[in-house]
Amino acid sequence: QVDPKDYTFSGLKDETVGRLPGKVAGQPFVIQDCENCSIYIFDHSATITIDDCVNCQIFLGPIKGSVFFRDCKDCKCIVACQQFRTRDCKKLEVFLCCATQPIIESSTGMKFGCFQYYYPELALQFKDAGLSIFNNTWSNIHDFTPVSGENNWGLLPEDAVVQDYVPLPSSEELKAVRISTDATRSIIPITRGRRQKSSDESCLAVFFAGDYTTANARKLIDEMTGKGFQLVQTKEVSMKAEDAQRVFQQCASEFIPLLERGPVVALEFNGDGAVEGCRSTVNDVFSGTKVFVSESKASASQDVDNFYNFADMQMGM
Repeated sequence: QVDPKDYTFSGLKDETVGRLPGKVAGQPFVIQDCENCSIYIFDHSATITIDDCVNCQIFLGPIKGSVFFRDCKDCKCIVACQQFRTRDCKKLEVFLCCATQPIIESSTGMKFGCFQYYYPELALQFKDAGLSIFNNTWSNIHDFTPVSGENNWGLLPEDAVVQDYVPLPSSEELKAVRISTDATRSIIPITRGRRQKSSDESCLAVFFAGDYTTANARKLIDEMTGKGFQLVQTKEVSMKAEDAQRVFQQCASEFIPLLERGPVVALEFNGDGAVEGCRSTVNDVFSGTKVFVSESKASASQDVDNFYNFADMQMGM
Protein backbone atom coordinates (compact mmCIF):
# COMPACT_ATOMS: atom_id res chain seq x y z
CA GLN A 1 0.00 0.00 0.00
CA VAL A 2 1.48 3.33 -1.11
CA ASP A 3 1.30 6.07 1.52
CA PRO A 4 1.13 9.49 -0.24
CA LYS A 5 3.05 11.20 2.56
CA ASP A 6 6.11 9.09 1.69
CA TYR A 7 6.01 10.87 -1.68
CA THR A 8 5.34 14.42 -0.50
CA PHE A 9 7.35 17.28 0.98
CA SER A 10 4.93 19.92 2.20
CA GLY A 11 5.11 23.05 4.34
CA LEU A 12 8.80 22.77 5.23
CA LYS A 13 10.99 25.69 6.25
CA ASP A 14 14.80 25.88 6.59
CA GLU A 15 15.18 22.11 6.22
CA THR A 16 17.34 19.68 4.23
CA VAL A 17 15.28 16.68 3.10
CA GLY A 18 15.47 14.02 0.44
CA ARG A 19 14.92 10.48 -0.76
CA LEU A 20 17.74 7.98 -1.27
CA PRO A 21 18.13 5.81 -4.39
CA GLY A 22 15.43 3.12 -4.44
CA LYS A 23 13.02 5.01 -2.16
CA VAL A 24 10.76 6.62 -4.79
CA ALA A 25 11.00 3.82 -7.35
CA GLY A 26 8.92 5.38 -10.11
CA GLN A 27 6.08 6.83 -8.00
CA PRO A 28 4.72 10.37 -8.54
CA PHE A 29 6.07 12.96 -6.08
CA VAL A 30 4.75 16.28 -4.78
CA ILE A 31 6.76 19.22 -3.35
CA GLN A 32 4.72 22.19 -2.07
CA ASP A 33 4.83 25.25 0.18
CA CYS A 34 8.50 24.87 1.06
CA GLU A 35 10.69 27.83 1.94
CA ASN A 36 14.46 28.07 2.17
CA CYS A 37 14.88 24.30 1.90
CA SER A 38 17.36 21.96 0.22
CA ILE A 39 15.48 19.07 -1.39
CA TYR A 40 17.08 16.06 -3.10
CA ILE A 41 15.24 13.25 -4.90
CA PHE A 42 18.03 10.75 -5.68
CA ASP A 43 15.73 8.36 -7.53
CA HIS A 44 13.50 8.11 -10.59
CA SER A 45 9.84 9.11 -10.40
CA ALA A 46 6.73 9.13 -12.62
CA THR A 47 5.91 12.85 -12.42
CA ILE A 48 6.79 15.66 -10.02
CA THR A 49 4.83 18.82 -9.25
CA ILE A 50 6.44 21.69 -7.36
CA ASP A 51 4.06 24.37 -6.11
CA ASP A 52 4.55 27.60 -4.13
CA CYS A 53 8.19 27.04 -3.21
CA VAL A 54 10.45 29.99 -2.40
CA ASN A 55 14.23 30.18 -2.18
CA CYS A 56 14.79 26.41 -2.36
CA GLN A 57 17.60 24.32 -3.84
CA ILE A 58 16.22 21.24 -5.53
CA PHE A 59 17.77 18.16 -7.17
CA LEU A 60 15.37 15.87 -9.07
CA GLY A 61 16.59 12.55 -10.44
CA PRO A 62 15.13 11.21 -13.73
CA ILE A 63 11.39 11.83 -14.20
CA LYS A 64 9.63 9.51 -16.66
CA GLY A 65 6.91 12.05 -17.46
CA SER A 66 6.60 15.72 -16.64
CA VAL A 67 7.92 18.06 -14.00
CA PHE A 68 5.73 21.11 -13.43
CA PHE A 69 6.80 24.16 -11.42
CA ARG A 70 3.95 26.50 -10.45
CA ASP A 71 4.09 29.75 -8.47
CA CYS A 72 7.71 29.22 -7.43
CA LYS A 73 10.34 31.89 -7.06
CA ASP A 74 14.07 32.25 -6.38
CA CYS A 75 14.75 28.52 -6.70
CA LYS A 76 17.86 26.80 -8.02
CA CYS A 77 17.32 23.37 -9.51
CA ILE A 78 18.93 20.38 -11.22
CA VAL A 79 16.32 18.41 -13.15
CA ALA A 80 16.18 15.47 -15.59
CA CYS A 81 12.81 14.77 -17.22
CA GLN A 82 10.79 13.89 -20.28
CA GLN A 83 8.80 17.18 -20.16
CA PHE A 84 9.56 20.42 -18.34
CA ARG A 85 6.97 23.13 -17.67
CA THR A 86 6.73 26.24 -15.51
CA ARG A 87 3.79 28.53 -14.89
CA ASP A 88 3.73 31.79 -12.91
CA CYS A 89 7.34 31.39 -11.78
CA LYS A 90 9.97 34.04 -11.10
CA LYS A 91 13.74 33.65 -11.11
CA LEU A 92 14.33 29.93 -11.46
CA GLU A 93 17.84 28.81 -12.36
CA VAL A 94 17.78 25.30 -13.77
CA PHE A 95 20.47 22.85 -14.88
CA LEU A 96 18.24 20.82 -17.17
CA CYS A 97 18.13 17.56 -19.07
CA CYS A 98 14.85 17.41 -20.98
CA ALA A 99 13.91 15.00 -23.78
CA THR A 100 11.35 17.39 -25.32
CA GLN A 101 11.20 21.15 -25.77
CA PRO A 102 10.99 22.84 -22.32
CA ILE A 103 8.00 25.16 -21.95
CA ILE A 104 7.65 28.25 -19.77
CA GLU A 105 4.40 30.14 -19.29
CA SER A 106 3.76 33.44 -17.50
CA SER A 107 7.26 33.14 -16.06
CA THR A 108 10.09 35.69 -15.85
CA GLY A 109 13.78 35.74 -15.01
CA MET A 110 14.29 32.07 -15.98
CA LYS A 111 17.87 30.85 -16.59
CA PHE A 112 18.91 27.49 -18.03
CA GLY A 113 22.10 25.45 -18.17
CA CYS A 114 22.98 21.88 -19.17
CA PHE A 115 22.36 19.18 -16.54
CA GLN A 116 25.60 17.90 -15.04
CA TYR A 117 25.67 15.40 -12.20
CA TYR A 118 26.86 11.94 -11.29
CA TYR A 119 26.20 9.28 -8.69
CA PRO A 120 26.56 5.53 -9.21
CA GLU A 121 22.83 4.74 -9.42
CA LEU A 122 21.98 7.53 -11.86
CA ALA A 123 22.59 5.67 -15.16
CA LEU A 124 20.17 2.89 -14.23
CA GLN A 125 17.61 5.46 -13.02
CA PHE A 126 17.72 7.11 -16.46
CA LYS A 127 17.01 3.70 -18.01
CA ASP A 128 14.17 2.99 -15.56
CA ALA A 129 12.63 6.37 -16.41
CA GLY A 130 12.89 5.60 -20.14
CA LEU A 131 15.19 8.59 -20.76
CA SER A 132 18.23 8.65 -23.03
CA ILE A 133 21.30 10.53 -21.76
CA PHE A 134 21.74 11.74 -25.36
CA ASN A 135 18.32 13.40 -25.74
CA ASN A 136 18.63 16.78 -24.07
CA THR A 137 17.06 19.93 -25.49
CA TRP A 138 17.90 22.02 -22.40
CA SER A 139 18.43 25.31 -24.27
CA ASN A 140 15.60 25.09 -26.80
CA ILE A 141 13.02 26.88 -24.63
CA HIS A 142 9.50 27.63 -25.82
CA ASP A 143 7.98 30.69 -24.13
CA PHE A 144 4.22 30.26 -24.28
CA THR A 145 3.55 33.85 -23.23
CA PRO A 146 6.25 36.06 -24.75
CA VAL A 147 6.17 39.78 -23.98
CA SER A 148 7.17 42.05 -26.82
CA GLY A 149 10.52 43.74 -26.18
CA GLU A 150 11.31 41.56 -23.14
CA ASN A 151 13.09 38.27 -22.70
CA ASN A 152 11.64 36.04 -20.01
CA TRP A 153 14.50 33.57 -20.15
CA GLY A 154 18.19 33.25 -20.89
CA LEU A 155 21.11 30.89 -20.43
CA LEU A 156 23.25 30.52 -17.31
CA PRO A 157 26.90 31.59 -17.67
CA GLU A 158 28.92 29.02 -19.55
CA ASP A 159 31.25 28.53 -16.61
CA ALA A 160 28.42 28.17 -14.07
CA VAL A 161 29.38 25.60 -11.41
CA VAL A 162 26.54 23.31 -10.31
CA GLN A 163 27.63 23.24 -6.69
CA ASP A 164 27.41 27.04 -6.44
CA TYR A 165 23.69 26.72 -7.21
CA VAL A 166 22.67 23.44 -5.58
CA PRO A 167 25.26 22.48 -2.95
CA LEU A 168 25.85 18.87 -1.96
CA PRO A 169 23.47 17.71 0.79
CA SER A 170 24.58 18.40 4.36
CA SER A 171 22.42 15.84 6.17
CA GLU A 172 24.05 12.60 7.36
CA GLU A 173 21.45 10.39 5.64
CA LEU A 174 21.89 12.01 2.21
CA LYS A 175 25.67 12.18 2.42
CA ALA A 176 25.62 8.42 1.73
CA VAL A 177 24.97 9.17 -1.96
CA ARG A 178 28.34 9.28 -3.72
CA ILE A 179 27.88 12.43 -5.78
CA SER A 180 30.25 14.09 -8.20
CA THR A 181 29.44 17.44 -9.83
CA ASP A 182 32.66 17.35 -11.85
CA ALA A 183 31.60 18.16 -15.41
CA THR A 184 33.82 15.43 -16.88
CA ARG A 185 31.98 12.76 -14.86
CA SER A 186 28.47 13.98 -15.65
CA ILE A 187 26.09 11.23 -16.68
CA ILE A 188 24.75 13.64 -19.33
CA PRO A 189 27.23 14.83 -21.96
CA ILE A 190 27.55 18.59 -21.56
CA THR A 191 26.42 20.33 -24.73
CA ARG A 192 26.55 23.91 -25.97
CA GLY A 193 22.96 23.76 -27.14
CA ARG A 194 21.78 27.10 -28.50
CA ARG A 195 24.88 29.03 -27.44
CA GLN A 196 26.83 30.81 -30.17
CA LYS A 197 29.12 28.39 -32.01
CA SER A 198 32.80 29.23 -32.04
CA SER A 199 33.34 28.21 -35.67
CA ASP A 200 31.40 27.82 -38.90
CA GLU A 201 32.72 24.25 -39.13
CA SER A 202 30.70 21.46 -37.57
CA CYS A 203 30.95 17.70 -37.99
CA LEU A 204 28.36 14.93 -37.59
CA ALA A 205 29.34 11.55 -36.13
CA VAL A 206 26.79 8.73 -35.87
CA PHE A 207 27.21 5.48 -33.91
CA PHE A 208 24.97 2.51 -34.65
CA ALA A 209 23.31 0.33 -32.02
CA GLY A 210 25.45 -2.33 -30.39
CA ASP A 211 26.83 -3.40 -27.04
CA TYR A 212 29.18 -0.46 -26.73
CA THR A 213 27.28 2.38 -28.39
CA THR A 214 27.04 4.54 -25.26
CA ALA A 215 30.64 3.88 -24.23
CA ASN A 216 31.90 4.58 -27.77
CA ALA A 217 29.95 7.83 -28.03
CA ARG A 218 31.33 8.95 -24.65
CA LYS A 219 34.85 8.00 -25.69
CA LEU A 220 34.61 10.09 -28.87
CA ILE A 221 33.22 13.02 -26.86
CA ASP A 222 36.16 12.77 -24.43
CA GLU A 223 38.69 12.55 -27.26
CA MET A 224 37.22 15.46 -29.23
CA THR A 225 36.62 17.81 -26.28
CA GLY A 226 40.12 16.91 -25.09
CA LYS A 227 41.39 18.32 -28.40
CA GLY A 228 39.46 21.55 -27.86
CA PHE A 229 36.40 20.87 -30.02
CA GLN A 230 32.97 21.65 -28.61
CA LEU A 231 30.05 19.25 -28.34
CA VAL A 232 27.02 21.15 -29.65
CA GLN A 233 24.25 18.56 -29.42
CA THR A 234 23.58 14.83 -29.11
CA LYS A 235 20.61 12.71 -30.09
CA GLU A 236 19.49 9.08 -29.79
CA VAL A 237 16.78 8.14 -32.28
CA SER A 238 15.58 5.21 -34.40
CA MET A 239 16.08 5.44 -38.15
CA LYS A 240 14.49 3.66 -41.10
CA ALA A 241 16.10 2.97 -44.47
CA GLU A 242 14.48 6.03 -46.10
CA ASP A 243 15.75 8.24 -43.24
CA ALA A 244 19.27 6.92 -43.81
CA GLN A 245 19.02 7.77 -47.48
CA ARG A 246 18.10 11.35 -46.62
CA VAL A 247 20.81 11.73 -43.98
CA PHE A 248 23.72 9.60 -45.23
CA GLN A 249 22.97 10.06 -48.94
CA GLN A 250 25.49 8.24 -51.18
CA CYS A 251 26.94 6.11 -48.38
CA ALA A 252 23.51 5.10 -47.02
CA SER A 253 23.70 1.54 -48.34
CA GLU A 254 26.56 0.54 -46.02
CA PHE A 255 24.69 1.80 -42.94
CA ILE A 256 21.10 0.67 -43.66
CA PRO A 257 21.66 -2.94 -42.46
CA LEU A 258 22.88 -1.57 -39.09
CA LEU A 259 19.65 0.32 -38.38
CA GLU A 260 17.69 -2.81 -37.45
CA ARG A 261 19.78 -3.27 -34.30
CA GLY A 262 18.24 -0.25 -32.62
CA PRO A 263 18.54 3.52 -32.32
CA VAL A 264 21.57 5.49 -33.46
CA VAL A 265 23.49 8.01 -31.36
CA ALA A 266 24.50 11.18 -33.19
CA LEU A 267 26.97 13.84 -32.04
CA GLU A 268 27.63 17.30 -33.47
CA PHE A 269 31.10 18.72 -32.84
CA ASN A 270 32.10 22.28 -33.64
CA GLY A 271 35.45 24.02 -34.15
CA ASP A 272 37.95 24.80 -36.90
CA GLY A 273 39.21 21.45 -38.19
CA ALA A 274 36.35 19.47 -36.59
CA VAL A 275 35.84 17.18 -39.60
CA GLU A 276 39.52 16.27 -39.93
CA GLY A 277 39.83 15.92 -36.14
CA CYS A 278 36.80 13.66 -35.93
CA ARG A 279 37.76 11.49 -38.92
CA SER A 280 41.29 10.88 -37.64
CA THR A 281 40.07 10.15 -34.09
CA VAL A 282 37.51 7.65 -35.37
CA ASN A 283 40.16 5.94 -37.53
CA ASP A 284 42.62 5.75 -34.63
CA VAL A 285 40.24 4.77 -31.83
CA PHE A 286 37.34 2.92 -33.46
CA SER A 287 39.03 1.08 -36.31
CA GLY A 288 36.78 -2.00 -36.05
CA THR A 289 33.52 -0.10 -35.57
CA LYS A 290 31.33 1.30 -38.32
CA VAL A 291 30.79 5.01 -37.64
CA PHE A 292 29.37 7.62 -39.99
CA VAL A 293 31.51 10.79 -40.01
CA SER A 294 31.03 13.82 -42.27
CA GLU A 295 33.40 13.63 -45.26
CA SER A 296 34.35 17.26 -45.64
CA LYS A 297 33.78 20.69 -44.24
CA ALA A 298 31.61 21.42 -47.30
CA SER A 299 29.20 18.52 -46.70
CA ALA A 300 29.28 18.57 -42.90
CA SER A 301 26.84 21.40 -42.23
CA GLN A 302 24.36 19.75 -44.61
CA ASP A 303 24.86 16.43 -42.73
CA VAL A 304 24.11 18.13 -39.42
CA ASP A 305 21.01 19.86 -40.81
CA ASN A 306 19.76 16.69 -42.52
CA PHE A 307 20.14 14.61 -39.38
CA TYR A 308 18.69 17.04 -36.85
CA ASN A 309 15.78 18.05 -39.11
CA PHE A 310 14.90 14.36 -39.39
CA ALA A 311 15.40 13.81 -35.64
CA ASP A 312 13.25 16.79 -34.68
CA MET A 313 10.43 15.45 -36.85
CA GLN A 314 10.78 12.04 -35.21
CA MET A 315 10.65 13.53 -31.74
CA GLY A 316 7.66 15.68 -32.72
CA MET A 317 9.46 18.87 -31.81
